[in-house]
Amino acid sequence: MSVERIFDNTEVAFALKSDSELERAYFLFKMISIEPLVRIGTAATNFAIKAHLPVKGLIRATVFDHFCGGVNEEDCLPVINKMYEKGVSSVLDFSVEGKESEKEFDNACNVVLKIMEFSKELKAIPIAVFKPTGFGRFYLYEKLGKGEAFTDKEQEEWNKVVARFDAVCKKAKDYNIAVLIDAEESWMQDAADDLVTEMMKKYNTEKPVVYNTLQMYRHDRMEFLKKEYAKAKAEGYFLGYKIVRGAYMEKENERAEENGYPTPICASKAATDDNFNDCLNYILDHIEDISLFAGTHNEESSYLLMNLMKQKGLENNDSRVWFGQLYGMSDHISFNLSSLGYNVAKYIPFGPVRDVMPYLIRRAEENTSVAGQTGRELTLLTKEKKRRKKL
Repeated sequence: MSVERIFDNTEVAFALKSDSELERAYFLFKMISIEPLVRIGTAATNFAIKAHLPVKGLIRATVFDHFCGGVNEEDCLPVINKMYEKGVSSVLDFSVEGKESEKEFDNACNVVLKIMEFSKELKAIPIAVFKPTGFGRFYLYEKLGKGEAFTDKEQEEWNKVVARFDAVCKKAKDYNIAVLIDAEESWMQDAADDLVTEMMKKYNTEKPVVYNTLQMYRHDRMEFLKKEYAKAKAEGYFLGYKIVRGAYMEKENERAEENGYPTPICASKAATDDNFNDCLNYILDHIEDISLFAGTHNEESSYLLMNLMKQKGLENNDSRVWFGQLYGMSDHISFNLSSLGYNVAKYIPFGPVRDVMPYLIRRAEENTSVAGQTGRELTLLTKEKKRRKKL
């Protein structure tokens, strides 16, 4: 017997949204659905911020407040508490991108450690997250991944990257919270994967604490997962994986073409979907050894995971399985799942408005390129607006 189809319930999905927030969400997704508008808006926003024009207030009142929790951790608390009342946990994501200095890397590490201090007091934040390039230069990962030797100065720099990873993973184990380490571009990912595996060996001795991320639009990730599983079984530690479809497709395909190597990306959207779903099946088949954070906005993959849990006799709230979505998107999945007792967490980006803009622009572009995503949001928002008018 398959699970009940639940994602059309807009009353549950948008229970936390006031009428004005519902209208704002409708307006934003309507704008995002018009591709030329996204391009023009992106260019205009970039120009306004670089030229220091007074647009922060406008950005904050619209796109920022819809997709972000606030400018700092404390600022996010009302959102965190409100969602937790509906059973949805938070993953605070310091979404500042493209930094290059040691001072900035230290700051990013300290922010993550501070969030973990926060989560020690708040059950609503059971998971921390960071990006590898938030803790060290992209170039270092790329060079190490190619097997090239570091200079003494680079080695010293890399040692600091390892120390930042270690400090966060150690605190996660000490505080009994999970830490998700994001995946990035394929040409830096090998070095990041190796480092995350080292952290798993060190800290996942009793249960998964450290989670790597698999971008399933890469056709090699299932093979990678199976190798990692064999290694973990042989050496006696647990695995944790966040699985996502992926976030850098255009960039990956362009670089592969420019440099004359085969693209690491699956040949089609259908192949990516199959890869993602195969990964769900594989992890659930090995749930005694691998814990899962399924980061997906795809309804069918969510239903598949619910069905697999049912088939395996797992409780809805089994601590080894989490569903995750981004704040400001797919509330129909998040809140309907949480209403049935599943473990659900929303990624809540935060940071200074100016610094978070590259993240927000990427989100708008992704929504434009993912067929059906924006249309689905608009359909559900329209349905809820109509429902409320009848009350």
